[in-house]
Amino acid sequence: MAERDWDEIAEGVFRKRFEPCDVTVTAVLGSDGVAVVDTRCSLAEAREIKAQLGRLTSAPVRWVVNTHAHFDHCWGNAEFVAPRLTPSARIWGHASVPARLDPQDPEVREWVARLAAEGPQWAERMAELELRAPAELVHDQASIDLGDRSLELRFLGRGHTDGDLWILVDAGSTRVVLAGDLVEQSGPPAFGPDSFPLEWADTLDRAMALIGLGTLVVPGHGAVVDAAFVREQRDAIASVAQEIRRLHAAGVPVESAAQEGAWAIEAKALGSAIERGYFALA
Repeated sequence: MAERDWDEIAEGVFRKRFEPCDVTVTAVLGSDGVAVVDTRCSLAEAREIKAQLGRLTSAPVRWVVNTHAHFDHCWGNAEFVAPRLTPSARIWGHASVPARLDPQDPEVREWVARLAAEGPQWAERMAELELRAPAELVHDQASIDLGDRSLELRFLGRGHTDGDLWILVDAGSTRVVLAGDLVEQSGPPAFGPDSFPLEWADTLDRAMALIGLGTLVVPGHGAVVDAAFVREQRDAIASVAQEIRRLHAAGVPVESAAQEGAWAIEAKALGSAIERGYFALA
């Protein structure tokens, strides 16, 4: 019997929200094994996924998919390859992801140090960290055959990052899409320092063309949503982009834009959207 805290949203499709970061992990059970989508922040957290999946099913984890390169979605990858898992799962991600998982990259080293400083538990997790990049790379689209069903991996354009995958799950009569952080439910869209606020809405337009009104959309963080929610969030992101363009064209300095703009999302939640948008328009 399935663990109570894993929600079976369609036949053989289980999802669970994990702390820290309220990140969603999805497990898709096929006749040839299990595909795990996103692996959390550390090896310790990925071990927790493995242990729980072992109580959910006796089938082996044969595939891992990273929705994008942020630490809370893929720093547990190494727990799913030898010697921690044999045979190793095949790890899939967008072609941009491996460069973001280079342990010598200054941004990665900065993140490791920042997290280690959060406290003893984080320090312990960062001390054993081993980054493992996807070897199966997606440029535009790819398919993973799970035996009796498939996952369709689509790169539809830049948005939350430059490597967000939109994943369509073959779930019989129920249409399921795993959106990663292209869609956020537990908070506003996350405009980080590697986001593309002027392109994000167009990417969601292409994504919306692939789903119907009855589709279940699983965000990277938060509850399952529907197509109407995605459309509403797309419109808010488009409004942010339009306001960035208006302010830039009017000559409003970037440091004043948050105060002078009319924002569809609270200015304090815009993150790096304005700076990234102005940089793109320069």
